[in-house]
Amino acid sequence: MTLSKIVRGSLFGLPLSVWAAANPAQVGPSGVGSIMQVILALGLVLGLIVGAAWLMRRFALLPGAANQHLRVVSGVMVGQRERVVIVEVQERWLVLGVTGEQVNLLHTLDKPEHLPAPVPAAPAFAQWLQAAIEKRKGAKNAL
Repeated sequence: MTLSKIVRGSLFGLPLSVWAAANPAQVGPSGVGSIMQVILALGLVLGLIVGAAWLMRRFALLPGAANQHLRVVSGVMVGQRERVVIVEVQERWLVLGVTGEQVNLLHTLDKPEHLPAPVPAAPAFAQWLQAAIEKRKGAKNAL
């Protein structure tokens, strides 16, 4: 760095530093800056809430969100984007053809009476967690 750059920087910065030293009450954050900081923090918090709600809805993590009137019984892929799905609605089974663009009713059946009640499948993580808790309880009881 040359001496002329240092001198020019000092001359331009000197009036600002003298002014700041002479007016200490005005050196603090301005009202507009504080308001903008609060607005940005509020926007971040609201964005996190909206994002969490979207994730919960997307992955069906809401308690009680399961629909008791409509249930997918079974489904099978018959093409890259085509499926045949059996949906239960009020003790009736609807056989639906599902594609990327539309859903067609293929057949309607009465619900078979000899089928056992559906058992909701526990996710793999829930099973692993239950086994880990039981293992830990067993280790504590052994001591």
